[in-house]
Amino acid sequence: MEFQFPCVPLITFLIFFFTIVRILKISSKAKKPNLNKLPPGPWKLPLIGNLHQLFTSFPHHTLRDLSNKYGALMQLQLGEVPTVVISSARVAEQVFKTHDTIFSQRPHVLACEVMSYNCKAIVFTPYGNYWKQMRKICTMELLSPTRVQSFQSIRTEEVTDFIKSIALSEGSAINLSEKIFSLSYGITARATFGKKTKSQEEFIRIVKETNKLSGAICLADMYPSSGVQKLISGTRIKAEKLHQASDKILENIVNEHKEKRNKADHQGVEADLIDVLLQLQQQDDLEFPLGNNSIKAVMKDIFAAGSETSATTVEWAMSELLKNPKLMKKAQNEVRRVFGENITSLNEEKIQELKFLRLIVKETLRLHPPALLILRQSRENCVINGYEIAAKAKVLVNAWAIQRDPFYWKDAEEFYPERFSENSMDFRGKNF
Repeated sequence: MEFQFPCVPLITFLIFFFTIVRILKISSKAKKPNLNKLPPGPWKLPLIGNLHQLFTSFPHHTLRDLSNKYGALMQLQLGEVPTVVISSARVAEQVFKTHDTIFSQRPHVLACEVMSYNCKAIVFTPYGNYWKQMRKICTMELLSPTRVQSFQSIRTEEVTDFIKSIALSEGSAINLSEKIFSLSYGITARATFGKKTKSQEEFIRIVKETNKLSGAICLADMYPSSGVQKLISGTRIKAEKLHQASDKILENIVNEHKEKRNKADHQGVEADLIDVLLQLQQQDDLEFPLGNNSIKAVMKDIFAAGSETSATTVEWAMSELLKNPKLMKKAQNEVRRVFGENITSLNEEKIQELKFLRLIVKETLRLHPPALLILRQSRENCVINGYEIAAKAKVLVNAWAIQRDPFYWKDAEEFYPERFSENSMDFRGKNF
């Protein structure tokens, strides 16, 4: 999920609001731990802390500029919440590897709590036995190599239709972004639900609105000690409205799957992700029963995390290639060499031969990571690089800045796919 901030006009509102808060004394001061050495950071204003410095359309740019001055590990105060910002690979390694259990959960986000059936999904569910069970289900049952391979026919059909639709528009202007997003959501919908549903367009709209709402700043999240912000921000009202609309769609789909499972002619039909979860629902060996709400919450996570991110990455790749005609030509020649001049269908087995295209994907993900700012929360006090990090501190890992760090990347701002063929390092997994 991409972390976003509101526009500049909200400054006036915040100043007015927090003046009232101070006068009425409705914000209680959270008890601060006795920490000796905190990470450095910029000067902060009373009540709002450093919120005023992040009222920009590109907070990841602002945070990189601040880190250049205060260091790769710095601390901000976003309302009541101490927020640690990490802008280097070495410090990020301590969060994701050295102290991974301490930073294994994400901070509370009001919109996500509502939309995930009170944290019944995975992404924003607190670390614990339930989270471990759901993560195991996802990795072993939903996203295993065998399961992903079982949806090959779906990907082939959808991509083939995508190619044909573009070919039919030869000589005319097309909205490529719209077609890419439709392709991504179509594949996700068929893998998840087994088919494209009548309510697909409405559900896609809800997913987009949910991503936008959950990524935006929320006063209730910045000031957790007081509930008055929930009434003023309206985040809960918006989230509940979206939740009710999506729940109605998902409940109907789950019920349809249950009815089909009870029919004799359903035997032998390729299982989609809901079928897999319904099958697990019947097992008695789960520590936490898999209710309908858990199934629907996981479906929301899959759509929110899988469809828009994939489409955005493809869109960025096309944008970079359009700005670099030589690279575009090289990629086109490779595709034509592997698939032939007149491509009418997709053969996934041949994709492995597209070595230059793989470099393009890697370089696109380096310059344009799907999640610009990765959210985490510390579960207890810990020490990183000699600085003490308080329990329940929010952590923002600036992936965008790290992947453009000139210390690690030559000509870091340039789109240069060949850099990955010139380096023998394996850039997958936990290699920092």
